[in-house]
Amino acid sequence: MAKTQTPQDKTYDVVLIGGGIMSVTLGALIAELQPDWTIKLIERLDDVALESSNPWNNAGTGHAALCELNYTPQMPDGSVNINKAVDINEQFQVSREFWGHLSDQGSIPALSTFISPTPHMTFVRGEENVEFLRRRHQALVTHPNFSDLEFSDDPAVIATWAPLLTQERDENGPIAATRSLDGTDVNFGRLTHHLTDYLNQHGVDVALQHEVRNLNQRKDGTWDITVRDRHWNAPVRTEKISSRFVFVGAGGAALHLLQKSGIPEIKGYGGFPISGVFMRTTNPEIVSQHQAKVYGKADVGSPPMSVPHLDTRVVDGETSLLFGPYAGFSTKFLKQGSFLDLVTSIRPTNIVTMLSVAKDNFDLTRYLMREVTKSPLSKFRSLKEFMPTANPKDWEFITAGQRVQVMKTKPGQRGGVLEFGTELVTAQDSTIAGLLGASPGASTAVSAMLQLLRSCFPDNFAAWEPQIGHMMPSLSVEDADAEFAALDQSTAPHTPEVF
Repeated sequence: MAKTQTPQDKTYDVVLIGGGIMSVTLGALIAELQPDWTIKLIERLDDVALESSNPWNNAGTGHAALCELNYTPQMPDGSVNINKAVDINEQFQVSREFWGHLSDQGSIPALSTFISPTPHMTFVRGEENVEFLRRRHQALVTHPNFSDLEFSDDPAVIATWAPLLTQERDENGPIAATRSLDGTDVNFGRLTHHLTDYLNQHGVDVALQHEVRNLNQRKDGTWDITVRDRHWNAPVRTEKISSRFVFVGAGGAALHLLQKSGIPEIKGYGGFPISGVFMRTTNPEIVSQHQAKVYGKADVGSPPMSVPHLDTRVVDGETSLLFGPYAGFSTKFLKQGSFLDLVTSIRPTNIVTMLSVAKDNFDLTRYLMREVTKSPLSKFRSLKEFMPTANPKDWEFITAGQRVQVMKTKPGQRGGVLEFGTELVTAQDSTIAGLLGASPGASTAVSAMLQLLRSCFPDNFAAWEPQIGHMMPSLSVEDADAEFAALDQSTAPHTPEVF
C-alpha cells in the first residue's frame, strides 16, 4: 500500500490545478497583485503546456475577431451584429497589455519570442457569401478597433494578399476577402513556459508529474487536496495538501475534478468531447508564398470550431502552414486522457442533460461521424478548395488537441443545451472555481482570470484595481465599473476558439 503523507504545514493560499495557459495566467496575476500569497501549481504530465496550450494543439490565432465569421452573426433583418467581435477584440488587447507589462519589467522575455505579426484574413466564395462579407466589413470599420480592416472582391488584389488562394483557381463565381495587418500568430506553449518560469522565480511551487485525485472541503472552508506523485521512483506516492482557494484549470479534466469536489454548482453539467486533425506543410517553397491566417466559412450543419482556415504558424523559430481542422470524435477528455473519460463523467445529476443534448443535436453527431469516416483524399479536397495548387505529397496529418464542450441544464426547465463556449463554475462560498468548455480561450485568458478574481475575491479586488489599471491601461480605474461589468459578460457563451 502506498504511503500517504499529511504534513500540517502544507497549506497554501492558492492551488492551481493544470499547467496550461489559464492556470499560469491566474498565477501570474496573483503574483503581481498579492505577492505575499503562497501558490502551488499541480500538473499531471511531465511538463506544462502539453495539452490545449501546446502550439501544435491549437491554431495560435491570437483571436481578435479580425477574421472569424462566427463572431459577427447575420441578424434576421440582414444586418451584421459586431458586439461579440468587439468584446473579443478588447479582451485580446487586455491580454497583450498584461503580457507587455510583464515583458517591460523583465518578468518574461520579449513579446517577439512568442508573438509573430501575421495578417488575419477572411476568404469567401459565392455571391451570397461575398455580399455578407461586404456588409460585415462595412459594419466593423465603423468601430475604431477595426477601422484599418481592408475589403476586396478583386481577384488580382486578393492574389497580392495571399497568392495561394488564387493560383490556378478556375471557378467563375465571385470571391472576396478582408485583411487586417494587425493580426498575430501566438505560440501559447512558449508563453505558458515563460509564465511558469516567472512563477518559479516568485516562489511558486510547481509540481510536475503530480495528479490531483480528490478534493474535500473542511468545515472552515479550506480544501484538502489528495495528490499522487506519478514519478516512478517517488518516495511518497500520495500526499495531502491544503489550500484556502482552488482553481481547476485542467482543460478536459476540469469536469471530473469539480464533480469530485462535490460542490452543488457542478450538478447538471456534462461534457461533449470533440477532437480534431490538421494538415501541415513545412515545404519552404509553399510556406514562403503565404503569410496570413485565412479563415473561411463553416459548412452548413458543422460545429463552429470546424471553420476551415489556412494558417501561417511560427513555432520555435520554424514557419509552417496549417490547414483544417477536420473535426472528429473521441471519448477522451484530454489528448493524453482515458477512453473512459466520457463514461466516468456521467452522474445521476447530469444524465438527463446529456440525453437531452444527444437528442437535440443529432445533426452534430451525424456530422462528426461523417467527418471521422472521411478518407484522407476526401479531407485533402477541402484543402484544394482553399488552395487549388495543393499537392498531397507536401502535407502531413497531425492531431490537434481535445475540446470538451459544455452540456448544461436549461434555466428553469428540464433538458439540456450544448454550449460552444466557456463556463466559469464557482462555488457559492467562492473557495473553488473551474473553467469548462472551449472559447477564444488562450487569447482572452487574462480577461477570464480577472473576472474570476473579481468574483472570488471581492474583498480584495477594490485594493487591486489601481495596480490592474497600471498593468492594463484599457482597464483604467476611472472606467473600472463599466469595464469589469463587460468582463462579467465574458462568461456568457462564446463561439469557441478554433483548434
